[in-house]
Amino acid sequence: MKEYITLSEEVRTAKEQGKPIVALESTIISHGMPYPQNVQTAREVEQIVRDNGAVPATIAIIDGKIKIGLSDEELEMFGKSSGVAKASRRDLAYLLATKKLGATTVAATMICAELAGINIFVTGGIGGVHRGAETTMDISADLDELGQTNVAVICAGAKSILDLGLTMEYLETKGVPVIGYQTDVLPAFYTRKSEFPLNLRADDVDEIASTLKVKWDLNLKGGAVIANPIPEEYAMDEEFINGVIETALKEAAERHITGKDVTPFMLGKVKELTEGKSLDANIALVKNNAVVGAKIAVSFNAK
Repeated sequence: MKEYITLSEEVRTAKEQGKPIVALESTIISHGMPYPQNVQTAREVEQIVRDNGAVPATIAIIDGKIKIGLSDEELEMFGKSSGVAKASRRDLAYLLATKKLGATTVAATMICAELAGINIFVTGGIGGVHRGAETTMDISADLDELGQTNVAVICAGAKSILDLGLTMEYLETKGVPVIGYQTDVLPAFYTRKSEFPLNLRADDVDEIASTLKVKWDLNLKGGAVIANPIPEEYAMDEEFINGVIETALKEAAERHITGKDVTPFMLGKVKELTEGKSLDANIALVKNNAVVGAKIAVSFNAK
């Protein structure tokens, strides 16, 4: 297995010195934001992780290797490249075998992080059960991964383009704890709240780190979702964003956009209809997650 994994100098040194490491995904660079904001945001997020006492490890598939930690040049190349494959669990082996460029989704980043011995992962939002999934069976692989891979995902909940109720039901079935960080309800990415209450709440990072340690000490397989609401000043009005999402969903259906094409289409449409405010919100919430994720990693590392 080791022949498929390459650690950056920074990550290798952190491992040798027993420092806390935070995994970061690369789909946000290749599919989540336009250039040059994508590369700039990636660099800023990495720096936030460092500023909060941990070492960032952005993960991507390059030249038949799983890269754990990208150099500045690799980040730039990745941000500029077109036609980068979106890599989930089903795609990893093929992309490595064919030496194609792959940006890791939440599911693939979790797999690669676990292979590299990293338990804490920061992202924007998780995938989930799509609206209408009772007929389309369109359910993100992220949810199954959370049920079987020992990595905690710090995120701003799930995007309200999804069916949040069914997403929560699915996570419950898989035994995945969803812990609200200083919140009693599930945040919905662009908004701090949704109508879905959470069973678990933690008001400090040590509590979260202790919960993760006990979970994995007991061999309770699978990850955890740490739901961290978007900062107040960047949160969008619930009614407004839900209206925008309904409009975008309607257009996606009319244009027969399905499967993994739905999310990029929706994000682009939402950005257009919110005049770019959704992109600002997206960047702000990822940075906020990086602060919390790095602090959890530091605490978990000390357990």
